[in-house]
Amino acid sequence: MDIKVVDCRGYSCPEPVIMARNAMMAAGKGEIQVQVSTAVARDNVTRAARGLGWAVSTEETGEDFVLNLTR
Repeated sequence: MDIKVVDCRGYSCPEPVIMARNAMMAAGKGEIQVQVSTAVARDNVTRAARGLGWAVSTEETGEDFVLNLTR
């Protein structure tokens, strides 16, 4: 199974939430990896994903965050 990668680094909210939400709606289910560069974007994308029924795990990679969304 392919993992869809959404690179939202450098974007400020609400852009990462919109980009991640579009990917979740298009995929329906599976795995999506969302890359963000701020804690605010991490928290907002996490909240949006969970609200749509996706499980979220987060990794910190240097100054960025990688959110692994699964459904």
